[in-house]
Amino acid sequence: MIDLTVAPEQLVAVTASPRQTVSVGFRAPHVVDQFVYEDGELQEHQFHVDTLYTGVSAGTELTQFRGSNPYLHGRWDESLKLFLPSDGEGQASNAYPVRSTGYMEVGQVVASRTPAAREGEVVCMAYGHKSGHRADARHDFFVPLPEGVDPILGIYVAQMGPICANGILHADEEVLGEHVTRLGEGLRGRHVAVFGAGVVGLLTAMMARWAGAAEVAVVDRAPDRLAVAKRLGMFPVNTTDGDAAVALKERWQTGTAGDLGADTAFQCSGSDVLLNLALNSLRPQGTVIDLGFYQGGASNVRFGEAFHHNGLRHICAQIRRVPRRLAGTWNRHRLALETINFLRDCGPAVREHLITHVVPFAQAQEVYDALDAGQSEMVQAVLYPELPGGVVAAVASDN
Repeated sequence: MIDLTVAPEQLVAVTASPRQTVSVGFRAPHVVDQFVYEDGELQEHQFHVDTLYTGVSAGTELTQFRGSNPYLHGRWDESLKLFLPSDGEGQASNAYPVRSTGYMEVGQVVASRTPAAREGEVVCMAYGHKSGHRADARHDFFVPLPEGVDPILGIYVAQMGPICANGILHADEEVLGEHVTRLGEGLRGRHVAVFGAGVVGLLTAMMARWAGAAEVAVVDRAPDRLAVAKRLGMFPVNTTDGDAAVALKERWQTGTAGDLGADTAFQCSGSDVLLNLALNSLRPQGTVIDLGFYQGGASNVRFGEAFHHNGLRHICAQIRRVPRRLAGTWNRHRLALETINFLRDCGPAVREHLITHVVPFAQAQEVYDALDAGQSEMVQAVLYPELPGGVVAAVASDN
């Protein structure tokens, strides 16, 4: 169990030299390390950010920690959009040491040579677990965090929040086609089941409820995660207590007799067992929106059963692509702004129930070991940087 070294509400930024950066990465499988490098002087159009917080993505980062990430074993061909074998003719796309990982950062602009980023403002980005970042306003994605939003919640704005919001948007497009004007309007008054009670699942469930879903169920097997879902106002379903699909179909009837089950299911885990359960839980012609990552394939999915007989749909929703019919009106930036709107309303609940551990870079090994061991009491872990010499880059304020 990791102790909370400094309470997040007591943290304030300490500006370090913009030239030296410390990153958290993996020296080898299961070995966390810190890497130090010189970042160089700012050029025109660039700005430097000192990191306040960086969130750990338990899904993607654990694949790098364990050595199972497909980029470590295959070569992604950008033109073909396929993974190709790493043989004598082609190297893997990534290799150890992995010098930086992560994509949930929030920091303060400490120097700028562009009018796009003002010194002193807090910005949300996705540049990895680093003490700072030299950004280029012409190429790097960043979103200023409005005043009044807790800076630690900024870890969700640039990528993690849009990932969940994009799942919601795919559900909207299923109902409304190209006529989606507000995130979640396709879920209003509907029954929604979310499979997986990790950060992605809980955030997606909260967004669905925020959007006006009639009821949101969260399906998992971890009692402490399901307790979080219940405190957030969701209907918890424990897969160890019986057939979750039967429980949801008995609970939800949509309109006519025999039209039982969830209108929409969000699969937010890497478990093919839960994917099959999500399909079984849908009403006829319902849809699974899939945010999962199946490293070992999906041998437990029975496409000849409920999927076939109920005429179901299975859609992959990932951050790089909004629904095709909405590409002209929605993009990553708009999803980030919707995430900010969500955090304005629901941020205190996110802070209270999802962010469970806030620790310095020096304790990153303990974080990954705990996540790898499946310690379900660790929902969202957040790292913050230290200055050279072991002094943390966040200190207790006088307030």
